[in-house]
Amino acid sequence: MSWNFPYESINAIMDLLEIKDLAMSKKFGQNFLLSKDVRKRIVNFMELSKDMSVWEIGPGIGAITSLILEEKVKLTAFEIDHGFCRILANEAFADEAEFRLIEGDALKTTLKTFNEEGAPEVICGNLPYNVGSVCIAKLLENKCHPKKMVFTLQKEVAQRLCADSGSKLYSSFSVLAQIDYDLSIVLDINNQSFYPAPNVVSSVIVMNKRKTSLVNDEIRDIFIMLVRDLFAKRRKTIKNNIVSGNCGKLYDKDSLIKAIENTGINLQARAEKLTIPEFVKIATEISLIK
Repeated sequence: MSWNFPYESINAIMDLLEIKDLAMSKKFGQNFLLSKDVRKRIVNFMELSKDMSVWEIGPGIGAITSLILEEKVKLTAFEIDHGFCRILANEAFADEAEFRLIEGDALKTTLKTFNEEGAPEVICGNLPYNVGSVCIAKLLENKCHPKKMVFTLQKEVAQRLCADSGSKLYSSFSVLAQIDYDLSIVLDINNQSFYPAPNVVSSVIVMNKRKTSLVNDEIRDIFIMLVRDLFAKRRKTIKNNIVSGNCGKLYDKDSLIKAIENTGINLQARAEKLTIPEFVKIATEISLIK
């Protein structure tokens, strides 16, 4: 690799942006991770080996990309910023045979690539604070399930992903992630490690795919619809949410209520109190409605 950029230097980053006539975009939530030690730790969490297929979402100017490529993997990077794409493709990694750049909105381009090629072994990214949760949810909803995902996110988003039932942060997002992945927050990064410094603390989250999903394919669509309905209005009971949601449009309301009663789960409970196995019980009962 001929590119040897000092990613830990704010001055070098500012000079590069000025030379290339590029401006930081608040729209894209751009923050550069400066610490090489932190960047190395993030790559280590990926547990890469030669010839692995890896996707990186939002590489920016390549601070983590360069370290990933040192592991001799096959890397596809998804970047929306046209200026950064020119740097990545024409200068930083132009001589890297195993580097592929796909330009455009990663919310669209990752799914298009997944539909054409299937999931890679690892997906990673320092995700913009404004779209991080949306990006992960899109991958999960479309069953793009690599063996491992490693993301740098706003700490609260990482906590939401890992939240257990009973927590105020527990949500449909938590359930969606946990049915297919074991999750852990492995590192917190203070805002001074970034340029510009964001107003929040960041966390690195590791998502390891479960050997067996907690939800069978036969009821997955019903399960996801159910979870969304029950979390739609957090202050309402599961009875009120299920009859007023999409489940209530597809199934007879009395049959839905009977399905929940068959599980022994309290109709007056709220979604954040239910465990994933309890959601599975309800979805299974709904699947039996004729």
